[in-house]
Amino acid sequence: MAFKSFKAALIIRVVLLIGSIFLLTHLYYNDSYDLTKALVIGMIGYQVYALFHYLDKSNREIANFLSSIQYDDFSNTYTYRNTGGSIDLLYEQFNNVMKKFRDIRAEKEAQYTYYKTIVQHVGIGIITFDKHGEIQMLNTAAKNLLQIGQIKNISNLKSISQVLVDGFFMLKTGGRDLIKIERNGEEVQLAIYAIELTMRGEEFKLISLQNIKSELEEKEMEAWQNLIRVLTHEIMNSVTPISSLAGTVESELGHQLKNGDDVNRITNEEIQDLYLAVQTIHRRSDSLIKFVSDFRNLTRLTMPKLAQTKVRDLLDHVLMLLKYEIERGEIKLTYKVEPKNLEVLVDKEQIEQVLINLVKNAIQALEENDEMDKEKLLIISANGLENNSVSISITDNGPGIEEDALKKIFIPFFTTKKSGSGIGLSLSKQIMRQHKGSISVKSVINQGTEFVLRFS
Repeated sequence: MAFKSFKAALIIRVVLLIGSIFLLTHLYYNDSYDLTKALVIGMIGYQVYALFHYLDKSNREIANFLSSIQYDDFSNTYTYRNTGGSIDLLYEQFNNVMKKFRDIRAEKEAQYTYYKTIVQHVGIGIITFDKHGEIQMLNTAAKNLLQIGQIKNISNLKSISQVLVDGFFMLKTGGRDLIKIERNGEEVQLAIYAIELTMRGEEFKLISLQNIKSELEEKEMEAWQNLIRVLTHEIMNSVTPISSLAGTVESELGHQLKNGDDVNRITNEEIQDLYLAVQTIHRRSDSLIKFVSDFRNLTRLTMPKLAQTKVRDLLDHVLMLLKYEIERGEIKLTYKVEPKNLEVLVDKEQIEQVLINLVKNAIQALEENDEMDKEKLLIISANGLENNSVSISITDNGPGIEEDALKKIFIPFFTTKKSGSGIGLSLSKQIMRQHKGSISVKSVINQGTEFVLRFS
């Protein structure tokens, strides 16, 4: 409709202009007065001006409208002339578009305020900054954790901790770190997580901060209690019979010395009792020494020397070492690596120690299948995962592990075996942690157990 009105007005103006030109031509050939000719020429000039003005005004209005959109200025309104013409229709559409943009802006501002309020009141500290360290957002929790006011750049945190600032810049998406800072003379343990973002071609980083000191202290106390409980149990198991038997030997020898003879006669039966007592003391002493040695090994693990290693070579060496035990146990082994040239960045000797421990555990678990007349199956597989990570799984179809034991299986000195030390799995977990990896276990009673190593 607007286009039709515009077209009609344009046609009328063009027709009037053409008519004026014909009139001027007529006057020219009929020797009319110069004044009349001048008036007609002036009228033609005005009509040409009015026509261009009419056309240019619409273009100016559209240009102003687009400029308002370009610069996010939606405050303009276009007043109707109430002529029913195309300009009023154009203004009406302009006003509708402006109103729509104002509504969208108001909704975005409301959402921004809503999310900003949530971020400011959440209990976890949040900081966002660009690649130059310029801070876009710093919520209340982060200010309270770091005990700072509003700052403009991450570098301003150097006064708190240079390590903290370096950690902010170095962490990549999914990265995490634990950093200690001092706050009013009190040590605070911060857990830091990072996510990298890109918006409109600009790179940003979002850092979340959380004070985990109380959680760490609670876990540390729990770990110490578990350790003391295990140490007390193991030491008492060895020291009690040693003390008792030493007392028995002391009593027997004291009885022999009471007669004052330089040479005492001792019966074979008494010698046998003394021999058994000393033998038991020796055995229990060896057990206690082994326990202390295992404990020392757990606390003196060296840092891994990482090197690219083919997973197949790693597993081949482990299976070669345990080949005799697998064959003697009549265990059916299934073994695969996908892809065949799969590599992982590890300390070969340490990871071999972990794999040997896990495979030995599986072999020992499968021994119980003999009692159930059940086929023994051992499955070892390695696979490349997303983000260049690698997983290695060791699965057996043995009796499985009870749920209560499964929760404690990585606790030092906890074991479900009669002759186990409880060191192997705890040591394995520590090795995997130093490799920035993980070890997990799943088990179903009477179906089997699966241990999974993951390397990132």
